[in-house]
This record gives sequence, C-alpha cells and structure tokens, in this order.
Amino acid sequence: MPAKIEIIPAGRLPRLDDRPLEKRIGLVILATDHTTEVDFQRMVASDRIGVYVSRIHYANPVTPENLLKMQPSLTQGAALILPDEALDAVMYSCTSASVVIGDRNIEAAIQASKPGVPVVTPTAAAVKGLKALGARRISVLTPYTIETSRPMADYFADLGFTIDRFTCLGLTDDREMARIAPDEIAAFARQVLAPQSDALFISCTALRAAQVAARIEVETGKPVVTSNLATAWACLRLCGDDRPRPELGQLMTKPYREG
Repeated sequence: MPAKIEIIPAGRLPRLDDRPLEKRIGLVILATDHTTEVDFQRMVASDRIGVYVSRIHYANPVTPENLLKMQPSLTQGAALILPDEALDAVMYSCTSASVVIGDRNIEAAIQASKPGVPVVTPTAAAVKGLKALGARRISVLTPYTIETSRPMADYFADLGFTIDRFTCLGLTDDREMARIAPDEIAAFARQVLAPQSDALFISCTALRAAQVAARIEVETGKPVVTSNLATAWACLRLCGDDRPRPELGQLMTKPYREG
C-alpha cells in the first residue's frame, strides 16, 4: 500500500478579482442556431470581453407564428446566463422574431430577469448601424419566405427607410439557412443590391453573412450590414471597445449611439 501523501493547506485564501473578465455579454440564441456563437467568438470575444450563451427552444419552420412562440422563454433564457451576476449587454439572436415579438417586448422580457441591462436585438442594431452609415435608401436580402419577410419590410419602412429592393430566398428551416455557403451569400448580394441604394442589409443570424460583409463591400462599392455584424458592433461598443476594424466591414469603423 503506498505511503499516505501529506496535503498541506496554503495558509491563506487566494485573492479574487472582481470578475474573471472585465466585460460580460450574454447571448440568448435559438436551440437550432449554428452561427451566432461562432461569429461572436470571432468578432467579439477577447481576453477582456467574455461571451456567455443560453439557448432557448425553437421549432422550425420559420413562420411568424413559430417565431412568436419564443417570447415566453426569453426571461428564463436570460436568467440562466451567470445567474445573479450583472451583464454589460444581452443580445437576443433572432432577426425575424425581433420583428414579430417587437424590440421593446424583448427588452422588457430580458430585463425582467436582468434588470437594467442594455438589450440588443438584430433589428434595432441594424437600424442603428444603417443610420451610422448614413443610409436611408436600402436593399434587403433575407433567407425567409414572403410571409416571414413581409413584417420585416414593414418594420424598416415604418422607421423611415426607403426600400429600393427586397429579395427573399424562400427557405423555412434555419438550419438550412446556416448551410448557405458564404460565396452564395456574396453572389446573391451582388444580384439584389439596387444601384440607387445607400446600403445593403442582409437579415438572419443563421446566415454566415458577416464573414463576407467586407468582401461584398469591395465588390459592390456599398456598405453592408448583416444581423450578426450589427449585433457584434453594438455589443462591442456597449463594452467600450471603439477600435476601428475595417477588415470586418465599414460598420466596424463607426461609433455607436445609445437610445
């Protein structure tokens, strides 16, 4: 039998930092989401900013009715992100559901468990991003059906944007949306961008569009805002990260205005 190993107490407790990382961003994402975490790890996470994820139930197909069913899950989904600890921002990662549920309703649901936290939605972040780029006339590309795209067209029009061209790809499964190759996204972007538009908005957090936003800008000469690019930009700015990162797209060189 081996000799008993002596275990020696250190004699004092370790000093604790206030936080493991200086800033904390919570993501509330769909159970079926393949893309948001990857994009946020690539564009947002650092040795200063931590990204913490909670997934909520979602069942395809992508229809206004199914999107609306997520609303009751938002409060608990946010509550499960570092319970009882403050976050610097919480982002709900579904663009089409943000339209159907409403930005303010999402904010209220998340703040019910995370009081006072800044809440970011893809739609509100996209609006701020387009305004930061000085865009009033836009083209829009979505992967959705006409039924699901219609509320989004109305959303931007109601906020004063002129929509020169609105194109949808007709998909109903967000897992298939995530499988659209970035090269295909870039090809559709070139095809659908109206020449008179100030910018292109590519909707859907499932799309890998943020990967090719800067490339599309070079190919078209117009600014590009995508759902995940807009939310990443908003979350970075809310954490005090104002560094220009033009390699990610023109939006990442712009300041962010709260409110």
